[in-house]
Amino acid sequence: QVQLVESGGGLVQAGGSLRLSCEASGRTFSNYVMGWFRQAPGKEREFVATINYNSGRAYVADSVKGRFTISRDNAKNTVYLSMNSLKPEDTAVYYCATSYSPTNPLLTRPGEYVYWGQGTQVTVSS
Repeated sequence: QVQLVESGGGLVQAGGSLRLSCEASGRTFSNYVMGWFRQAPGKEREFVATINYNSGRAYVADSVKGRFTISRDNAKNTVYLSMNSLKPEDTAVYYCATSYSPTNPLLTRPGEYVYWGQGTQVTVSS
């Protein structure tokens, strides 16, 4: 099994920055694709970013491209979401997710992930 613990959320003014962290624990961190999703009140869970297990490939949603960056540190079993130029519409609960993927894909659908963190609230004030 895999457990995910998120941190770094909070309240920030528009234009500010936050870095979310997601630390994974379990039998292995290798060969796991990682993803970030967010969900605002009354909206469906939305894809944000994904990165494969060797950090060679990543994909960021168009809505945050140029502002958000996903990265991972396998030695620390941690994936990061660096968020810059935050906007009020970025306000949501942010979730980290992971799945074992032998083919090393980039996964963008919530249903493709097996393990999820508890979520961390990001609130951007205007």
